[in-house]
Amino acid sequence: MAKQGSLSIASTAEDRVEAKITPIVIFSCVLAATGGLMFGYEVAISGGVTAMPDFLKKFYPDVYASTQKLNINSNYCKYNNQSLQLFTSLLYLAALVATFFASYTTKRLGRKKTMLIAGVFFIVGTVLNAAFNHLSVVILGRVLLGCGVGFGNQVVPLFLSEIAPTRIRGGLNILFQLNATIGILLATLVNYGAAKIKGGWGWRLSLGLAGVPALMLTLGSLIVVDTPNSLIQRGKLDEGRSVLKKIRGTENIETEFVEIVEASRVAEEIKHPFRNLLERKNRPPLVIAIAMQIFQQFTGINAIFFYAPILFASMGFGSNASLYAAVITGAVNVLATIVSLFLVDKVGRRMLLLEAGIQMLLSQIVVAIVLAVKVKDHSNNLSFGLAILVVVMVCIFVSAFAWSWGPIGWLIPSETFPLEARSAGQSVTVCVNMLFCFVIGQVFLLMLCSLKYAIFLFFAAWVLIMSLFVLLLIPETKNVPIEEMTERVWKKHWFWKRFMDDH
Repeated sequence: MAKQGSLSIASTAEDRVEAKITPIVIFSCVLAATGGLMFGYEVAISGGVTAMPDFLKKFYPDVYASTQKLNINSNYCKYNNQSLQLFTSLLYLAALVATFFASYTTKRLGRKKTMLIAGVFFIVGTVLNAAFNHLSVVILGRVLLGCGVGFGNQVVPLFLSEIAPTRIRGGLNILFQLNATIGILLATLVNYGAAKIKGGWGWRLSLGLAGVPALMLTLGSLIVVDTPNSLIQRGKLDEGRSVLKKIRGTENIETEFVEIVEASRVAEEIKHPFRNLLERKNRPPLVIAIAMQIFQQFTGINAIFFYAPILFASMGFGSNASLYAAVITGAVNVLATIVSLFLVDKVGRRMLLLEAGIQMLLSQIVVAIVLAVKVKDHSNNLSFGLAILVVVMVCIFVSAFAWSWGPIGWLIPSETFPLEARSAGQSVTVCVNMLFCFVIGQVFLLMLCSLKYAIFLFFAAWVLIMSLFVLLLIPETKNVPIEEMTERVWKKHWFWKRFMDDH
């Protein structure tokens, strides 16, 4: 072990043989990324379900009555109900708590078994959501689904970053976000179809079809290999070396193997990983990870996807038209994420984030102006042309998010923490993300009711702030090996290098 440790000091980036893109890596990443499919489906499905009259009549009769009263409630306020919002946002509160348990299993049981745990939570939660008639059981199902989200979002980005070759790490990591966007689109399409079902069981179909991606993740977790980083960290050096050769498609993996062994040795010396996370040398990735999760939510994107049908209905679209508009934005989301798949390792993370900031800012301002002029509390004069303009602007906003803050908000935190802080760092990343998902999910309809059109100006102001943060404080990480971030990124950044003095 000492010999291996000393080898790592002599090893340089030039010694590294370019890894092949092997079928096992692609296969493992595609299967693991179904965790994103489940996450996206759960994000979007509740917004459509909570707009279905049959669901509201059964579980939230007061909200249903409110939606049927003409000219009593403001267009912006008719769905504002805290208990209804809790149905959506409880998922993220449960995920927030679950991620700390997921940190332990990710480190001690490995990435593979943690994905299996996430899959089981998803399956049980789906059954409780779709098969029962009591609100308390449905809420319990949402909690278990939230636990699945916590475990899945903790482990999948880590798995993808660790198993991918450096030159395509960004693209493979974005498979998680791409699957999330596909999940959002599928959920919106399912809601569109389920809303037309007569007999009052359409909402059950919407919630029950979550079982498909849940089953895919569970079966996938039984098939994939664990990452070399995880195996070596748990003392399985021979197995780790064997898997590394298999996924890299070459026998010449000694430089990368030694780097992982050395990183694992350092990690094992850390007895309190969360306390270690607060050390000076870990502050740059920690601050950036926390800030990116807060900023990701304050773009306003999840507000749109949680409540897209309700949001469009509040703008004056009919109920079917609002679901149709949500399907369009969901499709744009998928296509734009595919764009990021090809660009993130070519133009870099920073360029995509900065370009998207301008695009999101302008589109939100246009939507706010249209709504301010045309959509009032008890009437709307949104002509067909202006309605199309709103949908186009929302699509421009969604596309910008989908090739920037959506995937890169998960990518950068998963690739910048050192191994000894990676599991704890990912836990904090997921925790902060879920906390602000919960906050936005719980207060968005209240904000829509209070701020009306100005809610888009509120999010636009945040987009301006986060773009300045990117410009000044987020370094470029494309084509940097994951175990060389300290030397090649943090020590060379104009601001963050001061935190590396004692490293």
